Amino acid sequence: MLAIRKYCLFKVLIISLLGLGWSAIALANKHDPLKVAFVYVGPVDQAGWTYSHDQGRKYLEEKLGNKVKTTYVESVPEGADAERVITMLAKDGNKLIFTTSFGYMNPTLKVAKKFPDVKFEHASGYKRAKNVSTYFNRVYQGRYLTGILAGMMTESNLLGYVASFPIPEVVRGINAFTLGARSVNPKAEVKVVWVSSWYDPGKESDAAKTMIDMGVDVITQHTDSGGPISAAEKQDVLAIGYHSDMSVYGKKAHLTATEHNWGPHYVAKTLAVLNGTWTSEDVWGGLSDNALDLSTHHKDTPRHYSSVVKHTKSLIAQGKLHPFAGPIKDQSGKVRIPAGKAMSDGEMLGMKWYVEGVQGKLPK
Repeated sequence: MLAIRKYCLFKVLIISLLGLGWSAIALANKHDPLKVAFVYVGPVDQAGWTYSHDQGRKYLEEKLGNKVKTTYVESVPEGADAERVITMLAKDGNKLIFTTSFGYMNPTLKVAKKFPDVKFEHASGYKRAKNVSTYFNRVYQGRYLTGILAGMMTESNLLGYVASFPIPEVVRGINAFTLGARSVNPKAEVKVVWVSSWYDPGKESDAAKTMIDMGVDVITQHTDSGGPISAAEKQDVLAIGYHSDMSVYGKKAHLTATEHNWGPHYVAKTLAVLNGTWTSEDVWGGLSDNALDLSTHHKDTPRHYSSVVKHTKSLIAQGKLHPFAGPIKDQSGKVRIPAGKAMSDGEMLGMKWYVEGVQGKLPK
C-alpha cells in the first residue's frame, strides 16, 4: 500500500513538473517577438518605391524594438515567384506579412487561404479576405501638387510621364498630375511613355530621353528607379521624383518628389496584431494625416511657385479642395465628373480614361 502511495505521489509530481514546464514554454512564446515580413518588387536601392517601404520597416523596428522581428525579400517578380516567396515567409512563422506591389494581389489571396492564422496587408490592391487587408495612400494629392509645380516651371508647355503599367493606380496619377499642371497653365500637355515594368533603369531612362527629344522640359515618373532623373540631369531638363526624394540621382534636375510615409501604418497594423485587434479593412492615407508629403523643393525654385504649392497643399489637407472635383472632361471632351461632385475612393480604383491634356491613347 505504501509503495502504491509513493508511486502516486511521484506521478503527481512528474505531471506537475511537466505542467510547469509547458507553462514556462507558453509564457516564453508569449513574449517572443512578432515575426513581420515584407515582400518587395524591386531592390531597396537609394530611393523610390521599395526604398520607401523599407524605410517604413525600419521605422517599425525603431518604434517597437524587441516586440518585433522583421525580415524582407527584395526583387520578387509578380506572379508565381511572389506566391512561392509569400508561402515561404508564412511557413517560416511570420504572423504578419506586407506584400507591397499591385501584382502581388492574387498571390497574396491564394497564400492567405492556406494560412488563416497569418495576417496579410497588401499595398495598392482592392481585393480583401478575412485575413487580408489593403492599404494605399491618396498619392493623387501629391501628384496634383507636383503637376502645379511642373506647370509653372515648364517653358515648352510639354511635360513627360514615364509610366509602368496601365492600371487605374497609374492612370489616376497621370490624370492628377495633368489636372494640377493645367490648373495653373491651361496650355500644358502631358506625354506618356509606358515601359511595362516597375523597375528597369535602362527602359525608364530611354523613355525619358525619347520625350526630351520631343521637346519635353519637365519629366516625372510612376516607376521605381532613378533612370528618368538621371536622364533629365544629363539633358539639362527638370525632373520630379516619386515615392521618395530622388535628388540623389540628379541634384540639378530634381525639383521635388511625392513621398510616401508608410511607417505609422506599419506600426498601427503590427500593434493591432499584437493586441488581437487586427481586422480586415481598406486604409487610405493622405496629406491630412501625413501619410504622404512632398520632398524639399529645389533651392532655385521661385519662392512664389513654392508658395502656390504650399497653399494648395493646405487646402487639400483641410478637405477644401479635391483634385478630382468636377467639372472634369476626358480627352474626347466628355464630362466625366460633373460640377459639384468629386470622385470617391472606389470610383478612382476603376479609373481607365485620360483627362484633357494627356496626349496619346491609353493602352488596353
